[in-house]
Amino acid sequence: MMRLLLTRPLSEAERTAKSLRAMGHDVVIAPVLMIETIPNVAIGEGPYAGVVMTSGNAARAVAGHPQMASISAIDCFAVGSQTAEAARQAGFGTVHVAGGDGGDLARLVGERLRDQTRPLLYLAGDDRARDMAAELAPYGLRLEIAVVYRARAARSFPPEVAAALKAGHFDGVMHYSRRSTAIFVDCVQVAGADDAAAHVQHFCLSARASEPLATINANSILVAQNRDESAMLALVSAS
Repeated sequence: MMRLLLTRPLSEAERTAKSLRAMGHDVVIAPVLMIETIPNVAIGEGPYAGVVMTSGNAARAVAGHPQMASISAIDCFAVGSQTAEAARQAGFGTVHVAGGDGGDLARLVGERLRDQTRPLLYLAGDDRARDMAAELAPYGLRLEIAVVYRARAARSFPPEVAAALKAGHFDGVMHYSRRSTAIFVDCVQVAGADDAAAHVQHFCLSARASEPLATINANSILVAQNRDESAMLALVSAS
C-alpha cells in the first residue's frame, strides 16, 4: 500500500482516488487547480465543422449551457479517453477520441476534416498549454475559441497536507499537467517542504508534466507510457 497525494482538480481527483483506493492505496486529495465554470459564455452560432476539447472540464462547463442542444449535435473531437467520457456524459452524441495529447488531437481533426470551410468550435479554459489554432492551420482549418472555464491556482497546501508532506508521510504524488506540477512545486516551496518532496516518487502523465520537478531536485520521477489514466494507474501498480 502507498500513501498518495492527488493534486488534480477535485472532480477528476475523486475519480482517480476511487480507483486507487480500490487498489488498496491510501489517498489524500489537495487540488492545486480550482475549476470555475464561466456561466452562459457567448458561443457563436456557427455552423461549425466540429467541436474540439482538450479537457473534460470544458464538457462539464457547457453541460448546462443554453446552446448545449445545438452544439452537442456536432461531432466532438476529444484529446483523450477521459475527456471523451466527460463529453458523452455532458450529452455529446458523436465523440472521436485522440491519443491523449494535443498533437494527437490536431492530427485526428486534421485527417478527418482537412480543408473544411466551416470553422471548428474550441471549448477551452482560460489557460492553454498549446496553440491549437496554429496546430490546425496546416490542415486548412480555422478555430473559434469559447473560453468556458477558468482554472484558479492554489497559493498553498491546506495546513494538514503541508505538515504531512514535510513529515514524509507521502510515498508518492501524481501529476497530470505541466501547469499543475508547477503549482505543486510553488506550494511545496511555500510549505518549506522541498527536501521531503524531492524524496517521494512522482508519477507523471508525460515528460512535459514532470519538467517543473527539476526545481526541487526530485530524484524519483516516473512517466506513464501513454497519456491516459490507465497508464498512470499501471505506473503506480508497478512501483
